Amino acid sequence: MSGTRVVGIDGCPAGWIAVSISPEGPIEPEIRIVSRFADLIEAAENTVLAVDMPIGLPDFIGPEGRGPERLVRKRLGERQSSVFSVPCRSAVMTEDYREACAVAAAASDPPRMVSKQCFHIFPKMREIDALMTPALEARIYEVHPELAFWRLNGEAAMSLPKKVKSRPNPAGLDQRRELLVRHGYEARHLANPPRGAAADDLLDAAANALIARRLYRGEGESFPAEPARDSKGLRIAIWA
Repeated sequence: MSGTRVVGIDGCPAGWIAVSISPEGPIEPEIRIVSRFADLIEAAENTVLAVDMPIGLPDFIGPEGRGPERLVRKRLGERQSSVFSVPCRSAVMTEDYREACAVAAAASDPPRMVSKQCFHIFPKMREIDALMTPALEARIYEVHPELAFWRLNGEAAMSLPKKVKSRPNPAGLDQRRELLVRHGYEARHLANPPRGAAADDLLDAAANALIARRLYRGEGESFPAEPARDSKGLRIAIWA
């Protein structure tokens, strides 16, 4: 497909799943897996990229945490556990879990360890951090799928979880799929994730693409409204 595109992106076992749609009009998505986030940046037609991955890493974490997570959790009710606490940049750059916990605890007040779930996405966080510059912020935005579904669901959190005890929850996946269909996707678009991605990865990326549309139109909301910046000058905000 050619022409201007906006893209919703989620991490997946094979790398990144990207759902690319036009900024306006009917939805006919292009769904693909890429191994490098840089490939998505380099595609000139990708005008806005909305990615479920922390961007902007503080050097120190205070009582309020990184910032955006606390604000987002308030809106997600029973889904708030899906929002991981992000540690300082030096912890994210650490490849050993125990060392990462020690570094994170030393750079936070009160001292905080690193959750295993967050540690597992450190490689992707490092990949984006190595690429990001303040100039790229005009195109690349941090989002969170459950906040995206909250926005699409009339600012109400989804009532069912996507996973139960780390296993897919069919009822929760169906609930999100039905919501996306109400927003313009067809069921066939969301039926079969490509090899290397799970069903929830596809749904999350599809929801993020709709937030990318909002961002393209200048309708995106930043949490917080006035983002702080890290030592690289990157804003620290989640958008919806």
